[in-house]
Parts: sequence; structure tokens; C-alpha cells
Amino acid sequence: MCFILLVPAYGAQYKAALVADMDSGKVLYQENATVQNYPASLTKIMTLYLTFDALEHGRLHLDDYLIVSQSAASASPVKLGLKAGSKIKVEDAIKALTVLSANDVARVLAENLKGGMEGNFAGLMTRVASEIGLTGTNFENSSGLPDDDHMSTARDIALLSMAVYKHFPQYWKYFSIKTWTYNGKTYTNGNRLLGTYPGCDGMKTGYTNKSRYSLVATANRNNHHLIAVVLGAENKDVRANVATSMLNRGFEAVGTGAPTTTVQTYSAPSVSYSAPVSQGYSSAPTTFQAAYNAATAQSAPTGSYSGNKSGNAGVQFGAFSSRSSAQVQVNNVKNKLGVSAVIETAPNGMFRVRVNNLSESAAQDIRSRAQNNGIDCYVFH
Repeated sequence: MCFILLVPAYGAQYKAALVADMDSGKVLYQENATVQNYPASLTKIMTLYLTFDALEHGRLHLDDYLIVSQSAASASPVKLGLKAGSKIKVEDAIKALTVLSANDVARVLAENLKGGMEGNFAGLMTRVASEIGLTGTNFENSSGLPDDDHMSTARDIALLSMAVYKHFPQYWKYFSIKTWTYNGKTYTNGNRLLGTYPGCDGMKTGYTNKSRYSLVATANRNNHHLIAVVLGAENKDVRANVATSMLNRGFEAVGTGAPTTTVQTYSAPSVSYSAPVSQGYSSAPTTFQAAYNAATAQSAPTGSYSGNKSGNAGVQFGAFSSRSSAQVQVNNVKNKLGVSAVIETAPNGMFRVRVNNLSESAAQDIRSRAQNNGIDCYVFH
């Protein structure tokens, strides 16, 4: 199913939009989704993706401390206000990005993860973006501070967010934090849908003068996890209400239903269908499903930055919001590959389907056979 939104009263007040199902990769609506825009602090989703990769491979730990350089301390606001020579715990750094969107902390992570140079980290960000199928993205820094060559698209932001969700479900909880207190000061998440939109569980806001207001918002209802991306909105109210409208219609499209939800003082105009639901994916880019499969089926790329020190490998066949859905995948893997997978409970309540304790060659063989049989998976270490 698909739907086309008519939003004449404020359609000109944002530049791009997309809503999709995070578990299937089905695009439910898109508008200018492949047009390049300035991503602003949505950039930090990639900074966090690489941080989670470092945690996954043991190169960082949540209770490690990171040193703040003079360069990081001098970053432009919004920032936490760290002083040069001070330290911040990794877990606090993650929260500083997801809640406050702190530019100084983004630079701290970049410098500590890639040889003390944010430019090196930005190059890594772009390379990994390419590896997971982001075709319209170039990163010049870790924060999204203004740069004419720092670009992305709604499509790419959606794919990146889905890759975080699929590859690192244990860290998804950080995107749902509403408030965070650090050194006696409390910060509030700029994502208005948290706590006001039923089922909203993340994810990230962004703003610069060039980019205007952007938002990625995710919501989970009745085993459907949807993502909405809005780029270039004129103000916070527009971005929140466009995301709300898309999620509402998205849940209607997948048969779940959603109560009409508005945000604070902005009154969203009426939204209507312009075509029958039965017309199919007329508005969805046909290449998105393949890109989704590529971005979420493979492991988090393990190039020179992976630092993998373990000789053990495994294969994950997805993360599911219910045990029954995970069991369906276990049966699918058994029937098609003859492989016995197990269900593991992830820290965020998801259910992962995995085969553990494999050699690298065995894991890659299973991955290859799975892909030949149409089963999404990735190798982990």
C-alpha cells in the first residue's frame, strides 16, 4: 500500500520528506527524497553509528573517558561547554549527542575515534556511508556544522537510521531519552514527538541557518516500526507536524491506525489521499528496497577502523520486536539453510535471531547462502 499526501498549506515549508517501515524497508511516502540537502545535526547519527561500532568491537567502553581537545572545546554552539583538557565518559558523550546534539562532544568522539583529527573521521564517515548504500551523502565534519560540501538526502538519512536500528539495537535506547542531567544542568531532547506521539521511541533533530529544521522520528505500534524523515522545515512546529502527519498516515497505510496527534500551538492543515490506496508504490523510489536490504543485511562495515580482536564470528538474521516474529525467522533459516539459529533478547527489548561461535569462513558461507535464498543477514564478531 502507499499513499500520497496533499499538504498545500505547508508543503512549501519543507524541502524533503519520507516515511517508511523500518522492519521491511517499504517506503510509504516520499517527496524529494533523493534531492541533496544540508543534514545539520542529523549528521550525528553517523557519528553515533561509528561510536556504536567501536563499542561493539571493544575499542571503546561505555565507562571509558575521552579527552577534550582545544579544537573540540572551541566548537560552535550548540555545545555542552567542555573545557580543553577535561574528560567526558563515553556514555555521557552519547547522551550529549542524542539529547543536546552537542557539537563539541561530536568533535571529541571524532578525534578520539580517528587519530585526533576530525577531518580523518569525516573521511571515514563518508566511506562507511558509501559502504552501506548512501548514494547522495558527503560528510565534512562529525557534527553537521555548516559546510557547502556537507550534504545528504532524506533517503540516505532513513537508510542510515535503519542501519543503526538493525546493527546496534542494544544502543537504540539512547535516542529515546527525553531529559539528561550533566554536571547539575538538565537538558531536554528537541524531538517533540517523544512523550507526545503514541509509540515514539526516537530519534534525532537538526538545525542550522542553511539547513533549517530537520527531524528523524520513529514510532513503534503493533509490531510495525515506522520512520519519518523531514528536511528543511521552516520552523520546529512544521517539522514536528509534518513528521506527525506522515507517521499517522503511515500507520493507517500498514493497517495499524493512529490517533490524530498535533504538536503544541501549530495547527496542521488537513491531509487527504490524492489516489486510491490500491495504486501501489507510485510515489516510492523503486531502488529503495534494494538499498535497504544492502544497508541493513550486511554487518556494520569492518574496515581498518573496526579493530576486531575476536576470533569468533556469528551471523545475525535480523532483530524483531516480538519473539513470535523472531521464531518465524528461526524456522525460515532452518528450512532454507539447514542452520539452527537461536533467539537472543537484546538490551532494548528486541529479539535477535543469531547463529554464534562460527569460524570466519563458516559465517561468510552462511551469509552467502542466506543472501542467495533471499534471507537478510550480516556477519558479526
